[in-house]
Amino acid sequence: MRHPRLILKPGHDRPVRRHHPWIFSGAVAELEGRIGDGEIIDVYSSEREWLARGYLNRRSQIIVRLLTWNPEEAIDESFWERRIDRALAARHLLRLDEITDAYRLVYAESDWIPGLIVDRYGDFLVIQSLTLGIERQKELLVRILTERCHPTGIYERSDLDVRAKEGLPSADGVRHGEMPPERIVIREHGHLFRVDIRHGQKTGFYLDQRENRRRVAPYLAGARVLNAFSYTGAFAVYALA
Repeated sequence: MRHPRLILKPGHDRPVRRHHPWIFSGAVAELEGRIGDGEIIDVYSSEREWLARGYLNRRSQIIVRLLTWNPEEAIDESFWERRIDRALAARHLLRLDEITDAYRLVYAESDWIPGLIVDRYGDFLVIQSLTLGIERQKELLVRILTERCHPTGIYERSDLDVRAKEGLPSADGVRHGEMPPERIVIREHGHLFRVDIRHGQKTGFYLDQRENRRRVAPYLAGARVLNAFSYTGAFAVYALA
């Protein structure tokens, strides 16, 4: 399928060739063809060599977020299914379910799905749609996640400032299934925590600190610890254990 073209300025093709997922507006020489923001565009070098494919947003300094470097790969429903499946398979390899039921399922550019974050909290998923391109696909992505993960509910927490830079308002609410309770109990390395995924910071819990909490626990055993400026008290729980 042919798409409108974005032509790069001379010398700005190197990051794209190295699979950097962003193209900044200052790297663009011209746009060829009619295209709306959030739609798919093909990226070419200044010599008109095809480089990559992604979605466009003129309102953002990151004018294109790249999705594929394969000219034969269409950005269709099966594309999004493959990307979600690959992200889920990576978590399965880590065997996270053996130590916790709260972790990041999809991490935007790290999983080659720029603009989408999905966190698991027990039987619920929390999603963040951070870009216009993902916003256009949100209904489809929710359906794919529902089919793959069978959650009790999917709750959206797209309340970050970055959405304003994409020309998007904040958004939150149930996108599938049930409304999550005020507090969800999650487990992590044998510890239990009550998490507010509807109003808490980030998507409710600092999931990225899981290994730091585990690693610091042996150094704190038997010590008197002041957990200053705490959010959930998770480090204190590990220290007490």
